[in-house]
Amino acid sequence: MLGCWELVASAVLYAMGIVAQSVAARRAEHRPGADLGLIARLATDRLYLLGFTAQVGGFVLAFLARGSLPLYLVQAGSASAIGIATAFGVLVLGWRVRRVEVVVLVLLAVGMVLLGGAAAPSTARDLTPTMVAALVGVLVLTALLGVRTGRPNALVSAAVPAGVAFAVVAVAGRALAGGDLLALPWQPLAWVLVSAAVLGQALLAGALQRGSATSAIATMDATSMVLASVVGMVAMGDRVAPGREWWVVVGLALVVLGVLALGKAPAASPAAAPVEEAV
Repeated sequence: MLGCWELVASAVLYAMGIVAQSVAARRAEHRPGADLGLIARLATDRLYLLGFTAQVGGFVLAFLARGSLPLYLVQAGSASAIGIATAFGVLVLGWRVRRVEVVVLVLLAVGMVLLGGAAAPSTARDLTPTMVAALVGVLVLTALLGVRTGRPNALVSAAVPAGVAFAVVAVAGRALAGGDLLALPWQPLAWVLVSAAVLGQALLAGALQRGSATSAIATMDATSMVLASVVGMVAMGDRVAPGREWWVVVGLALVVLGVLALGKAPAASPAAAPVEEAV
């Protein structure tokens, strides 16, 4: 039960971070190219730092939730933050709600109910040295891909590598969360996690600057959710309640469809003008 509350709080903090970081990234000076130095320029923006602090809080709570909850549930819960951010904008900031957004929020809610009902508590298997090396290789390739695709308007190509990086964060976090937290600084896998988080944050900042924040977040979340969920069930022992395997399939499909649809909706979103006017 504690893991479920940690997941809920994590999603709320992620939603706060989406709103704050998207506004800060869009108003930052834009430069052509990969521009991984964007993080350094945003470090002086108090709004971005507020959003980053919320993201860190959400990250810590999601990390703790992975100690008892399967990756497919935790990643879907984190992805639902984009829906919470939209609901926050409608209820608090006065954004105009459109029918497509209502439908998407319902899809996200139904998907999360299905995933929550299908989840079975489980302890992750330890990653073998070969799997850790594979994560490092994926991270290096992701960094290279992120640099090569860092051109203006390359929203999708910037957000997908960010999603891969955060999938590495999720997999590494699932393996580490059930262990001794005080020993984390001396574990190589923990440094893989930190490196993946920094890379994902840099790629996400670039994606936020190049286009709609909801499109960037949706693409990133869909990528990380699918990849991490598959790895969790295939290689890490994530369990599903007997007879509810289809709940997971349908639930993941609804959440992926929901975040992608919300990301493409031209309605009020964390990146829309009403947010900038409200800040």
